Amino acid sequence: MVTEGYELGFAPGIREDYDYQVGDIPNANPPVVFLNNWFEHPDLDRYLDTFPRYDPSVAVLGDAYNRTEAEELGETAIQLLEESPGKEIIVVAKCEDAFEILDQEVTLGYPNGYSDLKPEDYSSVRDWRGRNVHVLGGSPQSQFEVIEELTQPNLTRDPPADIRGVDGNGVQKAAYFGEFYSRDGYQRADHLSIRETVKISLEEIKAFWQDKGLWPETEPRVLYGPAVQEPDQLIYMDQGGDPIPSRDALENAYIGEYEEHGRLAFENKTQKQFVEHREALNKI
Repeated sequence: MVTEGYELGFAPGIREDYDYQVGDIPNANPPVVFLNNWFEHPDLDRYLDTFPRYDPSVAVLGDAYNRTEAEELGETAIQLLEESPGKEIIVVAKCEDAFEILDQEVTLGYPNGYSDLKPEDYSSVRDWRGRNVHVLGGSPQSQFEVIEELTQPNLTRDPPADIRGVDGNGVQKAAYFGEFYSRDGYQRADHLSIRETVKISLEEIKAFWQDKGLWPETEPRVLYGPAVQEPDQLIYMDQGGDPIPSRDALENAYIGEYEEHGRLAFENKTQKQFVEHREALNKI
């Protein structure tokens, strides 16, 4: 599911207390572009230990519920921006003081999905306008409503927010309940696998944003390269040239690249090593 979403143009992400779901799949290596925090049990030290392992382009450091947290997260965000310029460092503003304390270079996280506090509980629309904003969670429709509210011209001529991105993982949860997202609302998916259900949802989400003219010109896969390597021929070398039967099989294949033969696929790791030794294949 992660690899197909990536190939559709989405940026893969994980929560910092999780391991990557594709870690045990031999021929799947999508980058971690988005690193979220565990807002229910935050631990900034744990997050910063995880950060260099994945080197994400977009990082949600944590939620600032009070002035002290806003100061700590704000200082950490500026330090990361100085060490890694060009990254999107996000602090979720969940108190009034955060808007005063957080530097303009820090992107404000707008809680739009599952959250104990809603922006209207502690802020006004004007607090968000004129700032870099990332919309956290919610459906594409609700995210678009937030974007309109924060960017459209208003009577007080407040500057628009610079919407840097949106994210969400609701379609995967919905798939386990047998539903896929569509632009006309969630639909039953009893006839589909979990993977097929998520893929349809992602296709619909992409179409939604493209219809609004808000899909990025350069997708992450262009910047980071393929998540799944394809051999020069879609066959197994250790199975007498049998074809690779499915997408799942390709992701679970063992790929090698060799000077004389190019990129070859093997079904079995042990057989791959045996053929390499028997044929004296020189790896690239």
